[in-house]
Amino acid sequence: MKKTALFPGTFDPFTIGHLSLVERGLQLVDEIIVAIGINPNKKTFFSLAQRIDMISRLFKLNPKVSVQSYTSTTVDFARETNAQFILRGIRSVNDFEYEKNIADVNRKIAGIETFVLFTKPELTHISSSIVRELLSFGKNVDDFVPADLHINDYKITK
Repeated sequence: MKKTALFPGTFDPFTIGHLSLVERGLQLVDEIIVAIGINPNKKTFFSLAQRIDMISRLFKLNPKVSVQSYTSTTVDFARETNAQFILRGIRSVNDFEYEKNIADVNRKIAGIETFVLFTKPELTHISSSIVRELLSFGKNVDDFVPADLHINDYKITK
């Protein structure tokens, strides 16, 4: 049976930290679905269509990675896509507490296992929030996003 992991997030934008997690996650599973969660209460810099396009272009040559969006709970979407695992990344102790609680709830309500990968030390300072802040001030973010993302090709929707 093919092992599939769901990698959920807003990915606004997708960073080199996210890329590292997908690449490393593929060493553990056969397929990863980058799952863009849609939260109508969350204001994003990039539209959903832009984020799907960015990430899809990034992985266009890798048949083991697909990009989809969802509006349901993460565990419901995992069931819908036949994903057996949820992949998450941890940068700090604060992330650990949050991710552990969510993993415990997901296991309890759906029986789905979460596996976490620790962020590489040289990437722990990178987050989508920081990248968005830099972008809002017109700063160059090339060191924080994958070069193949072509982030400058997209208009910020803020």
